[in-house]
Amino acid sequence: MSKIEKVTKTTDNRFLNMYDLDVVTKTGHKGLYHVASRAKDVSDLKLNTHVNKPDGVIIYALYGEKREQVVLIRQYRFSIGGYIYEFPAGLVDEGENYHQAGVRELKEETGLTFHPIEVDEMYSRPYFTTIGMTDESCAAVYGAADGVISRNGLEDGEEIEVVLADRTEIRRILKEENVSLMCAYMMMHFLYEDPEKPFGFLHAE
Repeated sequence: MSKIEKVTKTTDNRFLNMYDLDVVTKTGHKGLYHVASRAKDVSDLKLNTHVNKPDGVIIYALYGEKREQVVLIRQYRFSIGGYIYEFPAGLVDEGENYHQAGVRELKEETGLTFHPIEVDEMYSRPYFTTIGMTDESCAAVYGAADGVISRNGLEDGEEIEVVLADRTEIRRILKEENVSLMCAYMMMHFLYEDPEKPFGFLHAE
């Protein structure tokens, strides 16, 4: 089995840092592997703690009297130099659970009020996002949203447009726009759900 011989922190940023890993492959070859992480220090990396504590939360919220729309954000991302469709999301603050983080983040990014639902742990436990580059993991929360869209909670660096997308618009977005993978999969679920039974996939046996 491959192993890690040494880990070195190479940056000192607030939200994201880089770590260099001196590694030995299963065939004995030595190499250098780069990992981005929300961890503040080497001891906090998941490769050391082996605890999958979620760094962030992703919010799948339905809107409207008949829950016929999905709350999306269209956000400018420096990594692609353009806009991408995503679910509202954000970091889990110390002392928060997933639902509390979801309520806070949806309010900050959209102005809407989130009403989370309880689901089986296998649907809400944290999963890893882009494991080839980072140890980041996120939990998903599900529920309904209501209220009035507002930009009042946005930070200066956030360039976000709130989109309430029905099935027609979702089909267009999937065909024509940049979409995050996690958001795209959930949108595909929504397209083929029974409109009378929102979040049907969460209750399938």
